[in-house]
Amino acid sequence: QVQVMESGGDSVQPGGSLRLSCEVSGFPYKTSMSFDKTCMGWFRQAPGKGREGIAVIDNNGIIHYADFVKGRFVISRGNSKYTTVLQMNNLTPEDTATYYCAGDFAISKVRCPPAKLTSPDFDYWGQGTQVTVAS
Repeated sequence: QVQVMESGGDSVQPGGSLRLSCEVSGFPYKTSMSFDKTCMGWFRQAPGKGREGIAVIDNNGIIHYADFVKGRFVISRGNSKYTTVLQMNNLTPEDTATYYCAGDFAISKVRCPPAKLTSPDFDYWGQGTQVTVAS
């Protein structure tokens, strides 16, 4: 069973930083070795609001950010094709939300355009990790 596991959520003060990690596991071995194309992304949902795209990254390292990121957040690939990291700096109370990781994986082709931020039709989603920014 494929699992998407986020970690790193915490409570921090305004101006603080957090590093979120995401790891996807559970693919059968041969399947996991054959997936060369990936698109992974980070999303968030604040209480009473809809899910919001933050950033997506593909297997070539091509990245698309939501406009609101404004250089405060940085997405990167982790130490395997099934991991991704979101570094968040200068956090504000408005960043308080549950943060989700999502991914698509394929042998030949995966689309990872900016539209994935607003129409996140990913195949795999994590359960989320809570980020709270407060004094």
